[in-house]
Amino acid sequence: MVLRDYLSRRRPDKCLSLFVTAGFPSPDATVPLVQLLVHAGADLIELGVPFSDPLADGPTIQAASSVALQQGMTLAKVIEMAHDLAARVSVPIILMGYFNPILQFGVERFIAAAAKARVAGLIIPDLPVEESLALRDAAWQSGLSLIYLAAPNTPAARLSQIDRLTSGFVYATSVTGVTGARDQVAAVAVPMLGTMRACVHHPIFVGFGVSSAGDVEQLSQHCDGVIVGSALLRQIERHWGTAGGGHEIERFVVDLKSALRERPDGH
Repeated sequence: MVLRDYLSRRRPDKCLSLFVTAGFPSPDATVPLVQLLVHAGADLIELGVPFSDPLADGPTIQAASSVALQQGMTLAKVIEMAHDLAARVSVPIILMGYFNPILQFGVERFIAAAAKARVAGLIIPDLPVEESLALRDAAWQSGLSLIYLAAPNTPAARLSQIDRLTSGFVYATSVTGVTGARDQVAAVAVPMLGTMRACVHHPIFVGFGVSSAGDVEQLSQHCDGVIVGSALLRQIERHWGTAGGGHEIERFVVDLKSALRERPDGH
C-alpha cells in the first residue's frame, strides 16, 4: 500500500495512528490485537520493532520491548508479522524501529523484505536526516515512505528539508524528549503545530504524550492525525487476556476515534 496515496484519499479526514510493540504482551497476541485495533477505528498501525537500547522511548515502551525480546522477538519475525497483517487488515502497516537492528540485518535485505511484506512506511527515530538519504532513496524506489520526526525545537529550514524528503507524513513530537503519556500535552503542542504549518505541506501527525480522548480532540484541530502509543500499551498490559479485556481495549480506541471526529463547534 502506497502511504502517500492512502493519506491523499483520506483527506480532509483526520487519522488515528496506533503504536503497538510487536510481540507484546506475547508473540501470538500481535496479529489478533492489531485486527481488534483496526476494527475499533485505527487508520494506521505503527508496528514497533523491539530494541534493547531505545533512544526515544519512555518507560512504558521500553518495558514492552523488554518483554517482547525476552520472548524471542527479532526484526525478521516482526517483518513476518507485518506480512501476515498486510493480508488481514486494510490500513497501512508502518515499521518503527532503531537503525542498529536494520544495520545488522542488512539495509538492502531489510528494504527488500519490508517491501515484500507490503509494509507502507518506516520510522527510524535515531537516523539523522543527513545520514538517511541512501536508505530513504532505496525505500522510495521500493514503494516505502521514510517518515521523519520533527521536535518543537526543529528549525524552519530543517522542517522544510524534512518535508521535501518524506513521501508520507511528518511525525511531530509534542515534546523534546521521550515517548510516554503526559498531562497537558495539547497546551505544549498546539503552538508548535502552528509553526510547522508554515513549513510543512505533507500531513502532520503528532505523537509523544497523547494519552486521552481529550488530548486527541484538542490536537485534531491543528494537525492531520494523532499517534497514541504508551497509553494504548498500558491498556493492553492491563486488559489483554482477561475476561472482557478485548472489549476494554476496543472501547479505549473507539473513544479516541470519536474524539478525532469532533469539530471545534462540538458537532
